[in-house]
Amino acid sequence: MTPATAIQLDFADGIDRKTLRRLCDRFLGVNRVRRQRAREALATRQQVVLDLLPLIFHLNHPSLPGYLDHACPYGVSHYQPDDEELAAAQRLARTFRMRSTGRRRPDIQGLYVMGSPGTLGHSVASDLDVWLCHRPDLGEAAIRRLEAKAEAVSRWADSLGLELHVFVFAAGEFREGRQRVEVNGENCGSAQHYLLLDEFYRTGIHLAGCYPLWWLIPASEETDYDALVHQLIECRFIRADQYLDFGPVPAIPEAEFLGAGVWQLYKGIDSPWKSLLKLLLIECYARDREAGPLCLAFKARVYAGHTEADRLDPYVMLYERLADWLTRMQAPERLELVRQSLYLKTGVPLTRLERVDRRWQSALLQEMVADWGWDAKQVRWLDDRHRWRAGDVQVLRRQIVAELTHSYRFLSRLARTHAISAAIRPRDMGLLGRKLYAAFQRKAGKVEMINPNLAPSLAEENLSFHHQSTQNGNADGVGGWLLYRDLENPADAFWQPVIRRSGSLVEMLVWCHCNGLLTRATRLNLRSGSSHLSLGGLRGMIEDLQTDLPVPEVAASREALLEDSRPLRILLFVNVAVDPQATLTEKGLHKLSGRHDSLGFSGGRENLVQTLDQVMLNSWHEVSVHRYEVGDTLIQCLKNILAARVVAPAEPPVITVRCHDAGHASSIERRLQTLFQDVQQSFFTGHRGPHPLRYVIEIERRYFVLQFHDGEPGFVALESRAALFEHLQKPQPTYMPVVLDRHAIEEDPALDLVCKASQPDNIQVFYQVRDRRARVWVVDEHGSLSYWEQGFTGRRHLLAPVLRFLMNIAERRQLRRTLIDAGGELDVTCAELVQRRGQWVIERRPGVTDDLPMEGFELQAVGHQEGDSPVRFDLFCGAEEFSVLEYGDQLIPAVAHYVRSRRRSGEPYPVYITDLNLPHDLDPQAYQQDLQTCQYLSYRIALERELNRGLQESV
Repeated sequence: MTPATAIQLDFADGIDRKTLRRLCDRFLGVNRVRRQRAREALATRQQVVLDLLPLIFHLNHPSLPGYLDHACPYGVSHYQPDDEELAAAQRLARTFRMRSTGRRRPDIQGLYVMGSPGTLGHSVASDLDVWLCHRPDLGEAAIRRLEAKAEAVSRWADSLGLELHVFVFAAGEFREGRQRVEVNGENCGSAQHYLLLDEFYRTGIHLAGCYPLWWLIPASEETDYDALVHQLIECRFIRADQYLDFGPVPAIPEAEFLGAGVWQLYKGIDSPWKSLLKLLLIECYARDREAGPLCLAFKARVYAGHTEADRLDPYVMLYERLADWLTRMQAPERLELVRQSLYLKTGVPLTRLERVDRRWQSALLQEMVADWGWDAKQVRWLDDRHRWRAGDVQVLRRQIVAELTHSYRFLSRLARTHAISAAIRPRDMGLLGRKLYAAFQRKAGKVEMINPNLAPSLAEENLSFHHQSTQNGNADGVGGWLLYRDLENPADAFWQPVIRRSGSLVEMLVWCHCNGLLTRATRLNLRSGSSHLSLGGLRGMIEDLQTDLPVPEVAASREALLEDSRPLRILLFVNVAVDPQATLTEKGLHKLSGRHDSLGFSGGRENLVQTLDQVMLNSWHEVSVHRYEVGDTLIQCLKNILAARVVAPAEPPVITVRCHDAGHASSIERRLQTLFQDVQQSFFTGHRGPHPLRYVIEIERRYFVLQFHDGEPGFVALESRAALFEHLQKPQPTYMPVVLDRHAIEEDPALDLVCKASQPDNIQVFYQVRDRRARVWVVDEHGSLSYWEQGFTGRRHLLAPVLRFLMNIAERRQLRRTLIDAGGELDVTCAELVQRRGQWVIERRPGVTDDLPMEGFELQAVGHQEGDSPVRFDLFCGAEEFSVLEYGDQLIPAVAHYVRSRRRSGEPYPVYITDLNLPHDLDPQAYQQDLQTCQYLSYRIALERELNRGLQESV
């Protein structure tokens, strides 16, 4: 096509109004072709939307879509519907009749479509973004009505299968950056203005109303845009009411590159082809500043007389700019990715079209593909995306991620080098960064989503799971699992490519599930080798994933990304491919026992939970898998789940436990489901927490104490009952009650009663008498638990020494405090554990020491601390002093001898310490004004044990 005569405007010599009219008609000619192309790309029933949009907003007619009430603004400047539009309205609504709007002032100044409609890049998945510009003095209430009508029209379009976005704003507000809403269909937040205007000018389709004033300013004069516009209006070369001024695009400010670039990275996660093109254009704009924005090149071509629609196609011009730049940059791989992105963005499968296809889009694309030098095989591979398998997608995804990573690093480097203040709010930047992190960040256990809309489906008809022990040269069973496709004959495994290798079968299954390889129709083959896995167990796990771990179909919401990630669902697989009683199973034996706790099964107290595979879906829609098979697997898993729960105490995750192919599977499931529920309920009662407490779990004759420190969960492993009591006696910074798991120390219900009766800010003494022996527990003000046993001769001899001891400590603590704090004295209470109707219950007992007179003399201990050396004690028996300086290592025998000499009978019955004084620098690095009661009791129990041993030895 021969180009038309070039149009040149010389503002210095004066402007010819006919030339301006001819220039506007030239833009309108390009506009007509694009509008017709946009219409033809829509389905037949959808075309009515594009046809009637101007009429719908020009009239506020009850028969037309979107009508709300008579008060809604209406009227489009300079618009008169033609006969075809009126006929289309009557076909849509038989009751429609055209009414005259009179001479009232129109409320709407212009209607435009922007984006891919009417371009090479338009596809069946493309939406329709419409700018509706109202007059600047429209009232707030009227604007809200207009926005409500726009939403109603969008719903009508949606009922026809067309995604329509109508953005309502005033042109002046847009130019000044004060628009009420984001004015493109991608909700770019605060990321861009001039880049969006650049896209509008080169892709926009005028539907009705005023023309863009930008058309009338030559590209070479863009820097003088405002002065020339003023000249056109003031000298009356144009009627000001016929044009809308959105402003110039002399150059893209550097401040927009970072915000807009990060936004395109955000979009590239779910829709890579379009975003890759825009990201490369942003980089091209930033690196090649002299070339200027594409909209200026578009305008310059129109002025020069090049009005053929194909040459002015926005995507063709975008490709030509990128191809020229990347060729000069010597980046053929990136250029090839640009070509693939453009081809796939169009959605036109050239190899599946009929031989004679007269559509402009396919003809233009065929011409471009021929210029690229692509052969039929390469085009067919792109057209057959529905046949792509996991390997194909992974290769392409790596290229896409590499390009997105390159773009991110370029933008970050640009911001640092030029100290750019990005045109994006920090809140939006953080939001976009979090989505990028959730999609692309690699971290331990995270399952990679390999198909971000690259292929329609990766579903496989047949998948084979092989344990590594089935491979040649690995008969010992070392290794993990291998995944094959369509492997009907296991012997062919050596010759077939492996889809995936993994040390964890669950990780492999979750990867297949999340990436769509596994469906309910997929046939399964299994070679379990030395592992203990059956085909039924494999199918059971897959069913669990399909039922309990739905793969999110949409990206995480904006609200979710603005908050820290939290677990939504947790699926626990127990003993995958493992038999916890393998040795007995091989012999055909199974233990019988009255003890059915899966964590302490049978008389041998065996732990039936050998391995755990934890699958977690979080609120950012990340899926992770962690396998616990070494060490204290259950406690490690429990600790990590508690850590994840801390983020959102009020929103507990759904936890499901599944066990297949293992002995006692159902009892294991019930036990762990109950355990995880009980632990969470304890630490997060009332959906708040973590609450300060110590949770005791018994596993295989060992004890584990779970506890939070500074908001972080941790655990202590203890090898014996004695070690457990020693740990529970340790001082705590605040009140820290002890909570026993429902199956912990089941043979000692008294301990559970004592723990449940614990209360803060007092000292509680509990005792139990059985067979002339007494068991004593003291729970102090912070919940620390002291325990000992002694002979029982009567309640007076049992209670008087300990109560007197506690009273002495309480009095001394109270005397140290100021008068202002005098009200903080701790109460000392006493209770006995007795059996009533076969059940152990707690009954209160008097605790006043005056009612329990003591015989003999007071036995006091005064401690001394020197540096890091152990505390040493001076003992006072009545008025007699026994100093460690004097007696040294013979202190205890000396005191024992003295005590026996004072007794008439000479019998070695127990001796009790009635008072004990400790130094306040027990911790050499810190001074403790108030020692905890448990610290006094700890030294008392140890001293009494030594003294009574000395009495026995001196007999």
